[in-house]
Amino acid sequence: MPATTPSSSATASTSTESHIESLSAITLATHDMSRSVSFYEALGFPIKYGGPREAFTSFAFGGSYLNLIADARAPVNWWGRVIFYVSDVDAIYRKALAAGLKPSLEPSDAPWGERYFHITDPDGHELSFARPLR
Repeated sequence: MPATTPSSSATASTSTESHIESLSAITLATHDMSRSVSFYEALGFPIKYGGPREAFTSFAFGGSYLNLIADARAPVNWWGRVIFYVSDVDAIYRKALAAGLKPSLEPSDAPWGERYFHITDPDGHELSFARPLR
């Protein structure tokens, strides 16, 4: 029987094992569902399930979901950010401003090749809206 090197053994086993395919959804805690639903709707997120008076709300877009769950532990301290790719970063920024929302910075071109801006939701979740630069 031929000797197996660690790298060839790892390659062989990963080809038959399950693998991560995509991110289906992210669920964020909210202390005030009505306020949070208004925030996400103002940015253009379409509701798939739930709503302002529900304990769970789901927004559907591009094959993924952003969920909100009512939880008395919200708001949260900073934990990271959710990044959404959008068709037009500047248009989403203008939509946020028109709704009276306050992004933390104006859209800018990043050295890693994206145009982006950040905004924090009412419960302290940081969101980034981005588009790869061409």
